[in-house]
Amino acid sequence: MIEGACLCGAVHWRFKGTPDGATACNCTACRRYGVLWAYDYEDEGISVSGPTTAFTRRENSPLGFHFCPTCGVVAYWRSTRPRKDGRRRIAVNLRLAEPEAVADIPIDHFDGLVTFDDLPRDGRCVRDYWF
Repeated sequence: MIEGACLCGAVHWRFKGTPDGATACNCTACRRYGVLWAYDYEDEGISVSGPTTAFTRRENSPLGFHFCPTCGVVAYWRSTRPRKDGRRRIAVNLRLAEPEAVADIPIDHFDGLVTFDDLPRDGRCVRDYWF
């Protein structure tokens, strides 16, 4: 189990197990937020708690970024609509976890700016982004 919390401690998340990778995306939002994402489904592999304010980039956006209304930290993104099977995709910001809990997770690169393609791993882990 990996846990994370915003700066003021009002928003918390839990990730059951260890993610296969941490996604570094270069889209206009993710590069500004400086996040590393770990994905699963809400109330399955990931649970979240605490008050948040959601931001969607446009009407009918497929996801909303959730921030702590007190300290402003982006804690997770959540699909704005459930899938056909009723499950809802969610990703937590691994930068809110304690560094030693996520240091060895490999980085997955995603080109969210131009191609929307997964890019090959380059051998870096979360620790290489922090230390």
